[in-house]
Amino acid sequence: MTVLAPLHFDDAREAAALAAFLTRLVHYDRAAAVRLQAGGGALAVFGRPPSFEVLAIRTARLVDAVDLDVTVSAGALLDGIEESAGKAVVPDSVTGPPWAGVLPPRAGWQPVGGLPRAAEMRGAVAAAVAEFRARDEELPEERRTRAERDRIGREIWSRTLGPTGLPLRAVHAAQSLGFLPPAGTPAAEAPVGADVPVALFASGPWLRLRTPYGSIALRTAPVALSVTPH
Repeated sequence: MTVLAPLHFDDAREAAALAAFLTRLVHYDRAAAVRLQAGGGALAVFGRPPSFEVLAIRTARLVDAVDLDVTVSAGALLDGIEESAGKAVVPDSVTGPPWAGVLPPRAGWQPVGGLPRAAEMRGAVAAAVAEFRARDEELPEERRTRAERDRIGREIWSRTLGPTGLPLRAVHAAQSLGFLPPAGTPAAEAPVGADVPVALFASGPWLRLRTPYGSIALRTAPVALSVTPH
């Protein structure tokens, strides 16, 4: 077992923000894993909330220029965060899920136009939730099955947001994870000193919705797997 030194955040609020993110991930999946990558005084935490089919990314600034790349239990990392001290104990590594090996690129991102304002995106999510509930209530009893509800959900959340090509499920994930909070919510969980507008970027087959609170990334094309005969 390799014992890693604790991560010390540049500001205690960074620890609190990361704890809030991990709490939401664990809410959706008690066995959730996250991949940690640190370098140059910055930490990136990648998670994959079930159902949304996206990667959620939370970043934080560190005091020290730590080099780290490890996959750990989200719950164990959450338990190791000391918010008042502004630090986190990195737990033992775990066997990473398949998604942890396919992360978005670090460079090559180009802005994508046509993204609505945050208020409009929140409205689109609210309208989609209302539509799902209405269509679910309209189902006759014999069709009110998990498969039928999943079909309706896929139809609604796969719709793209205007001309951007961004599936609505990515915006839903951003809101559910606290990256797109309701209007008027204090920015207590935002990175310290952040003043970043909501924006959309593309790099190859990847899209990334960036907000001051974190990012949602997803592939617009499936991962190509090649098989080499022996």
